[in-house]
Amino acid sequence: MHVVITGGSSGIGAAIARIEAARRARISLIARRLQPLEQMRGELLAQFPSAQIRIHAADVTDTAALTTAIENCETEFGPCHRLIASAGIAVPGELMSQPLETFRAQIESNLFGTINAVRAVYPGMARRQSGQIVIISSGAGLIGIHGYTAYCASKHALVGFAEALRQEARPDGISVSICFPPDTETPQLAAEIPLRAPEALAITGLASPWSAARVAGVIVKGADRGRFAIYPGLKMALLGRFGQAIAPILRWYFDRKIAAARKNSGR
Repeated sequence: MHVVITGGSSGIGAAIARIEAARRARISLIARRLQPLEQMRGELLAQFPSAQIRIHAADVTDTAALTTAIENCETEFGPCHRLIASAGIAVPGELMSQPLETFRAQIESNLFGTINAVRAVYPGMARRQSGQIVIISSGAGLIGIHGYTAYCASKHALVGFAEALRQEARPDGISVSICFPPDTETPQLAAEIPLRAPEALAITGLASPWSAARVAGVIVKGADRGRFAIYPGLKMALLGRFGQAIAPILRWYFDRKIAAARKNSGR
C-alpha cells in the first residue's frame, strides 16, 4: 500500500507515518521544508530499516508544486492508495487584531492545501475505482473558539468539503474520512499556546493534550474501518454527534468564561 502524507515531517502526520512504516506500507512524506523531512526519514529508517520512504519538499498551497510532488511519488511507489491530508497551520488571533495576510494564510494552508492534495490524487483513484482520502480537521472544526477566527473558519470549511466530497467520491470507489483531533502534543501546539488569549485559555481549559501517537492510532484505526467521521476521545465524539443540540448551553458557558477571563486580564 502506498500512503501519501502531507504535513508528514512532524506532529500527527509523522506519527501516522510511523504506524504505516511498521505495517510495511510505502510512504511518501510531503512538507514545506526539506531538512525536517530528511530528519524524519532518518528516524523512520533507524526504527524500520526495511521501510520504503520517499520525501518531497512542497508547499501545499502551491498547486503546481504539490501536484508534481505527488506525481513523482506515484511514479516511484505506485498509485496512492491512502492520502493523509495533515498539513496545516494555526496562528491564534482575534479577527480585528490579526493581519489579513495571516488570516488568509490559514485558509490557504488548511483548506486549499487539503483541496490541492485531494485534487492531485483523485483522478488516479477514480480511474482505479479504489482509494481513500483522510482529512485532518480539528476539534475547532466542531465548535468556535475565541481568538481562532481564521483557524475555526478553515477547519469548519473542511467539514462541509468532506461531506460533499464523500457523496461525489463514493460512486468512484473512493472512501473519505475526516478526523477531529483535540489539542495534540506537536511543535505547532508548542508554538501556539503562548499566543493564546486569556479568553481562549479559559475555554480550552487545562486538559492535558493527547500525544500525537495516540491521535494517529485512532485515525489509522478509524480509516482502516472506513469510518467517515473519526473522533479521538469522548469529548470530540460528543461534540461531533450532539454539538448542535448542546450548542446553546455551550455558548452560555463560553460567554461566562470569556467575560471572567476579560475581567481578570483587565481588558
